[in-house]
Amino acid sequence: MDTIHSDIFPDGTPVDGWFHNTSIPELTKLGKQYIITDYGIHDDGRIYTENFQKLIDLVYNAGGGVIVIPRGTYMTGALFFRQGVNLYIEDGATLMGSDDISDYPVCETRIEGETCQYFTALINASGIDGFTLCGNGTIDGNGLRSWKAFWQRRTWNPDCTNKDEQRARLIYISDCTNVTVAGLHICNSQFWTNHLYRCSHVRYLNCRITSPSAPVKAPSTDAIDIDACTDILIKGCTINVNDDAVALKGGKGPFADNDPDNGANERIIIEDCTFEFCHGCLTCGSESVHNKNIIMRHIKVNSGYNLLWLKMRPDTPQIYEYITLEDIRGQIFNFININPWTQFYDNKGCADIPASIARHIIIRKSTCTCNVFRNIKEAPEQYTLADIQIDDNIIEEIGTPSDKTKHTGAE
Repeated sequence: MDTIHSDIFPDGTPVDGWFHNTSIPELTKLGKQYIITDYGIHDDGRIYTENFQKLIDLVYNAGGGVIVIPRGTYMTGALFFRQGVNLYIEDGATLMGSDDISDYPVCETRIEGETCQYFTALINASGIDGFTLCGNGTIDGNGLRSWKAFWQRRTWNPDCTNKDEQRARLIYISDCTNVTVAGLHICNSQFWTNHLYRCSHVRYLNCRITSPSAPVKAPSTDAIDIDACTDILIKGCTINVNDDAVALKGGKGPFADNDPDNGANERIIIEDCTFEFCHGCLTCGSESVHNKNIIMRHIKVNSGYNLLWLKMRPDTPQIYEYITLEDIRGQIFNFININPWTQFYDNKGCADIPASIARHIIIRKSTCTCNVFRNIKEAPEQYTLADIQIDDNIIEEIGTPSDKTKHTGAE
């Protein structure tokens, strides 16, 4: 699909030229190359966390460069990247995470809309300006063991939360700027696949992000979670995951809008992507307080549950505004889904939670087959819907009345 650049965001502010620079980083321009097999890391099924981390620290102390993973499969636990250290994964190479949770230390981190003690990710980057993960290889979370354990736990305790089963995210990038993730297959995460927190100017270019929905479902393996971030570009990616594709996070609870750890997501463009199976192609929530100036355009969809999904939490004041989707083509279950979201509801004893609002939402110039065109529930005591324009679309609605109760978060 050819990109047609728009010079303005939905509220009329200009789109910065940064969004139009989509060049893929070249290995030769990432600094001195450090090939992992020269530093005691081998393709033999053993866990090389200590060797990997020593190499990261060596490159940092030498003034920066790029760690190169050659063809083969190399296993590790949690890695902590540092300023000036990049990662390049060659075609035929796989960086595979350990499936032993003890290889992921517990620390203060951000997960599911709160700051808490939880497990680190496989790849961690914090406070870095200029970080590149690229190549034509694979980052594999090796999640099968944790998925099976999650569903076994859910059988024993149907009310268990997503965090109750101990599992690691695949990539966690926090408080970073000028980040590029390009060309990689990022797959089989134990938990969220990519989590960006308080970042700005991050590009995902030409990546394939996957987790299975069968035979063992990979629970809560969102492809890209954007959490209190600004200026994010997702371009040319293919996503097929057993949860949301692009989820806008930011905080939860009745006091979420006053918590300094939370924040808005602003100026996000998703374009020229293909969404295969997922729960929501673009989802606001469920842990979200304010999303503004979001564009999703020139998109192919195939077999997902929801194109645009606004999860309206009754325990959280939310503002979803200036969101535009255009030139969407393919098949989806719910074209637009706006419904209350009550999973893990907790008003923390607050009886007077401000009403939420979704406004200035536009979906236009799209051609889709769907089971349900408008799956929108009015709930004026909880939220207000204003200026929602669904115009100039060619929609074939093929579902039955009972389909309106499916894939809404209300079933």
